[in-house]
Formats: sequence, structure tokens, C-alpha cells
Amino acid sequence: MPEPQTTSPFPVRRITTRRGPDPKQDRAARTKLLVLTAAAELFSTQGFRHTSVKDVADRVEMTKGAVYFHYPTKEALAIAVVEQHYARWPMLLEEVTAEGRGPLETAARLLAGAAAAFRDDIVVQAGARLQIERPQIDAELPTPYVDWTELLSALLISARTAGELREGVSPHAAARSLVAAFFGTQHISDVLHERADVVERWSETAELLFRAISAR
Repeated sequence: MPEPQTTSPFPVRRITTRRGPDPKQDRAARTKLLVLTAAAELFSTQGFRHTSVKDVADRVEMTKGAVYFHYPTKEALAIAVVEQHYARWPMLLEEVTAEGRGPLETAARLLAGAAAAFRDDIVVQAGARLQIERPQIDAELPTPYVDWTELLSALLISARTAGELREGVSPHAAARSLVAAFFGTQHISDVLHERADVVERWSETAELLFRAISAR
């Protein structure tokens, strides 16, 4: 079975901003994660503009000063959430690649896993909202969708080599269509049902799209 070929998928993107100290002890690391999770919950439901550092501090029952020790600005909190959003995808890729499936099925499994993450993972949800609200955040956030498009393009090129892609299908065009359909589906699910049905709605869409590009 051919190995899916990818070129630096989901590179680490460290955003330029003021940052708090890196925790040296487990307790400090747990506290920082607690603050990050609380911020993600608030950013996801209230958005960047309507969330304050005091809101985050109140949620974790800490002082504002304690929160500022870990994250010196509200922008630093938002950036940390966005960075963790992007950090989810390499872990998903490693997990799915370890299953040893062909490249076309790997692409399908990745998108299914991403749909579950958008339904269940508050950091993924918050990161997506913060990307939409990027004009309000005083930092240069990564351009969304690019990494997913490049990864899926590489997988579909491998699928074509393996004879899994229907003749005449352009891997790059198919990748762009899959990304547009996936992120459109998750956005509509968010607006209408707070993503409660995103896995089911993406499954419907994926069945149509992958049937259209598959050689089988």
C-alpha cells in the first residue's frame, strides 16, 4: 500500500506577541492550561471583543494579576488558543496515518476526525471563531485553510498514483473543493445547531464528494 506523501503538513506557527514565562513546574503548567481552557470557553461563546481578562479570571477563580502572569494581554490569551487550535491537527494526522490506510481513505478519515474535533473540542471551536474575528486581534494570525488544502492535495496526488482517484480528477481542485465543503459544513452547523450535528452533516457531504472523486 503506498504511503501518503505530505510536505511539512501543519507546520508549527508561533505567532509574534508578548508572552508570559514558560512554566517550570507541573502545577504552573496545569494552572496555565486551566486559564487557557477557560479563555477558550469564553472566546467560543462570547467572542474576542466581549471577553475580558476579568471574565477569564472570574471563571477560574483567580485574580486578574494571576492571569496576567501567565498571559500578559488578552491578545496573548487569544493567540495561545489559536496556536493550540492549530496544534490539534498534527496530532490528528499522526493518529490517522498510524492506521495504515490508503491515501484517499486517509483523507476521508482526517476530515471525519476534524469534524469530531469541531463538535467536541472547545479549543478547536474557539480557534475557529477567533480566526473569523482576526481583524479585532492585534496580531498576525495564520491564514486559515491553506495547510488543510496543501495536505489534502498531497494525499490526493498519492491517491492518483495509487489508482484510487477517478480519471480526470485534479487533486488540487478536489482538495480545494473538499476544504470549502468541510469548513462550510462546520460553519453552517455552528450557526444553526452549535455544531451538535456537524459529524452527521459532514458524513453526508463526504459520502457525495468522495464517491465523486474515487476510482471505485
